[in-house]
Amino acid sequence: MKVLVIDDEQLILLPIKKRLTAIGYEVETETNGLKGVKLFDSFDPDLVIVDINMPQISGLDIVKYIKEDKKSSVPVMVLSGSVDDNVIMKGFDLGIDDYMKKPLSLNEICARTKRLIGIPKNNLPNEVNDNNNEKVIIQKRSVGVVIPCYNEEDRLLESQFLSFIDENPGYYLCFVNDGSSDNTLEVLRKLSVGREEFVKVYDCEKNGGKAEAVRQGMLYLSQNKKLDYIGFLDADLSTDFQDLDDLVSTIETSNFKIVSGSRIQRMGADISKDSARALISFMINYLIRKILSMNFKDTQCGAKVFHRDVVAFLFEHKFITRWLFDVELFMRMRKRFTLEKAKMMICEQPLKRWVHVDGSKLSIRDSGKIIFQLGQIAWGYSRFGTFQKIMNTYEFKTDKEKNKLHDGKQSKLTTIS
Repeated sequence: MKVLVIDDEQLILLPIKKRLTAIGYEVETETNGLKGVKLFDSFDPDLVIVDINMPQISGLDIVKYIKEDKKSSVPVMVLSGSVDDNVIMKGFDLGIDDYMKKPLSLNEICARTKRLIGIPKNNLPNEVNDNNNEKVIIQKRSVGVVIPCYNEEDRLLESQFLSFIDENPGYYLCFVNDGSSDNTLEVLRKLSVGREEFVKVYDCEKNGGKAEAVRQGMLYLSQNKKLDYIGFLDADLSTDFQDLDDLVSTIETSNFKIVSGSRIQRMGADISKDSARALISFMINYLIRKILSMNFKDTQCGAKVFHRDVVAFLFEHKFITRWLFDVELFMRMRKRFTLEKAKMMICEQPLKRWVHVDGSKLSIRDSGKIIFQLGQIAWGYSRFGTFQKIMNTYEFKTDKEKNKLHDGKQSKLTTIS
């Protein structure tokens, strides 16, 4: 049995093809609607799954071609993020056989496919077939995640990254090799093999530090116009993927432009910190709150998600400091939008889990350097500092973009518990 899937998003096509192929269907995919029509004629599918909103020709045009022009009885399942009743009713008037609204469940797509055309004769064993215990959702939004890597050859949790990307369509990973002196680059390249559409490796030939690695990765991902949100995550996965997904859920259901993870120790959360580090972090965080004039509990957590609207101006210019670029990000928001408006656009969200991983690059002895760098930030972003002049001259592409960024409805820097 043959299935043709037409959608302009590879992040949707790939998991659908993988799951239906595992069940035993022969699957062809196409991102271009016009080519999809030609493929329908040559492939002769038993089922067509098509997205409504596509460039050049819409999914409804494809349905019309199949049902009216070709007068085919091949069943058609429509996928759409549209909630417009007129669009949905028009689809049924044209003769569609099923409709699913995004975000999509792979299990549900498989169940509906079986209902429409039956189970393939070469149906595979149950452990490969349905995988019903694994609920995979194809999200409507697309998220890019930067993972800075420096000498991570022996620490990189490859299997966890691969499992996450396979089970969470809609995510796009960018590993940034920060001039590693070991075989990290080779490990990363092997990691992306077979997943090149949504796992990229960005190589910085020279080590520039985490701040520069993250900056380069964020700017690289911002070139992908299909990404709605872009964030970064530590390579050691001290913050896990579930917390990252929670940060994304918060930003997509609010007017926040930044949602930052916070390693607050609280009941119900598994937050493990080295005691000496915890004391030093407390002292440094006190100084950071004074400099920012924002009541942050934790600015340095390595998990943050940004609306793509703010990525360009936040990451366009190099950071003053090597380790405290997180503080600079919030300072840039404050300088660009004023303190009160910045508070409305930033959310600090406690994590459910965070574990200190041995081998972290920052040592306790570096605390003196951190205090010095805080002084650099205080001066560099003061009214006499060079960066204030840069932010004053930053130009938005359009007035609409500027107004959009200022349209925050929250009244203060928010901590979601």
